[in-house]
Amino acid sequence: MSQAGDTRPVEVRHDLAHVPLTPPSRTSGVLEVFRRRYLLRLMVRREIQARYAGTAFGLLWSYINPFTRFLTFYVVFGLLLGRGLGIQNFAIHLFAGMVLVNYFTETVTAGTRSLLSNKGVIGKMALPREMFPVASMLVSLWHAIPQLIILVIACVVTGVWGDGPLWVPDAVGMGAALLGFLLIMVYGTAFGLMFSCINVIFRDFQRIVQTFINMVPFTTPMMYPYWITFDRFPAFWHEVYLANPVAEAVQLIQRGFWYPTCEGPCAVWPNPNGDGTLVPAPEFADHLYTRGFIMLAVGLVLLVVGQWMFARLEKSIPERL
Repeated sequence: MSQAGDTRPVEVRHDLAHVPLTPPSRTSGVLEVFRRRYLLRLMVRREIQARYAGTAFGLLWSYINPFTRFLTFYVVFGLLLGRGLGIQNFAIHLFAGMVLVNYFTETVTAGTRSLLSNKGVIGKMALPREMFPVASMLVSLWHAIPQLIILVIACVVTGVWGDGPLWVPDAVGMGAALLGFLLIMVYGTAFGLMFSCINVIFRDFQRIVQTFINMVPFTTPMMYPYWITFDRFPAFWHEVYLANPVAEAVQLIQRGFWYPTCEGPCAVWPNPNGDGTLVPAPEFADHLYTRGFIMLAVGLVLLVVGQWMFARLEKSIPERL
C-alpha cells in the first residue's frame, strides 16, 4: 500500500517479481476444500437440490428408496432363503449394514462421475477440483441420515432391555458406529478422488466401477451372519474377507445398533449337535476395534495416495472435458 510522500517509483513500491505465478485453480488439495467451506456448502446444496428438482416427493425419496430396498432384501434373504435363522432381530442386522453399504456405494459411484457431471462448472470457475468428489461424499452422507433415522426407530421398536421393549445404546457401541462411518468417509473419498480423474480419461471406467460396486453388498456380513464366513472359509480366505474395509465398517455399525437389541446371544449355531440345543456363535470378528483403527490408518494413507494421484492427473482434465 502506497503512503503519502513516498517518492519511490511504482515498480519499486510494488515489486512483485519475487512472487511466483501460479494458476488461479492451484490448491493444496483436499485441505483447501475445507478451507473454502462456504463454497463447499454451496456445492452440496446445489447437488441436493438438483437431485430432487422436479420431483413430486422431494427429499421423501431418501426415505422411500432405502425402506423399499430393505423390505426386498429382508423378504428374499430373511424369509424365503432363511438367512435370518440363528440371528436375533435379523431386520436390524440387515438394515444396519445397509446404511453403510448404501453410503459407500453411493459415495464411490457419485464421486467417480463427479468431474464429468460438473464439467460446466469446471470450465467456468477456478476452484479446487477436489471439491467435487468431496461434495459427492457429503451429499451421500446427507442421504444416509434418513436411513439412520429409520434404523434408530427400528431399534427402539424391536430392541429388548430388561422386561420391556427399549433400545439402550452404549457408549462403546456408538463409538464403534462412528468409527464405521469414518471408515466409509475416508475410503469413499479416496476412491472418489482416484476414480473421478480416471473416468475423465476413460469414459467407460464408471461402468467398471459399477460392476464391482454391485458385488459390495455380498462381500459384507449383512445379508448373512458373520459366523458363516468364520465357519466355512479357510483361515487365509477368512483374513482376506476381513481385510475388506466395508465389511469391517458393517460390523462396527452392527455393534452399535444391532448388538444392544439382543437378549442373550445375538447369533447361535443352527442346531450343531442335532438335538436342538443352541450354541452361541461369534457375532463379530476378533479384535474388532483394533482392526477398525488399523483400517482407518490405512484409509488415511490411501487418501494421501488418492490426492497425489488426483494432482498428477488433474492437469489433463480441462482439455479432456
